Amino acid sequence: MSLQASTSQTVGPFFVIGCTWLNRNEIASEGVPGERVTIEGRVLDGDGKPVPDALLEIWQANSHGKYAHPDDTQSKPIEPNFQGFGRIPTDDDGKFRFTTIKPGPVPGPDGKSQAPHLAVSVFARGLLRRLVTRIYFPDESGNSADYVLSLVEPTRLGTLIARKTASPGALEWNVILQGDGETVFFDI
Repeated sequence: MSLQASTSQTVGPFFVIGCTWLNRNEIASEGVPGERVTIEGRVLDGDGKPVPDALLEIWQANSHGKYAHPDDTQSKPIEPNFQGFGRIPTDDDGKFRFTTIKPGPVPGPDGKSQAPHLAVSVFARGLLRRLVTRIYFPDESGNSADYVLSLVEPTRLGTLIARKTASPGALEWNVILQGDGETVFFDI
């Protein structure tokens, strides 16, 4: 008998205790201007097994590239019904799904526009600190000049760019916590 903890048996889960009122899988409600998109996928552990109690936290700009935050002082339009934030739990199969709008480009550290993207924090069992990553959009012309994407090994770019599905307006993006095909995570 082995007493070694597997990747699914370490810290957590705690997200259902006191956090469910923050869950929100519709980041951009109907009527918010922009190209509507549904993103779905799974969170998988290092053994390729679903993580049934992970939580994704999404932050994004509106379709003009402005965040709904006082620190964003750009002179771009705000959308009064757009918060640009959501928390999405995974289900028993590690699946998640949320609806939003494609954000506009935002300024990067070098002053140039970054490609449209969603900032994602991943919380899950076994993680003492959140993991930070991004979701980029397929066939986006700005991807080739994006400052952050230029720092990623070309063989790993696919872990940051969502894939089109057969359904119009739907994308697939998965989080692989470690091992083969591990999602690119950023130090913050």
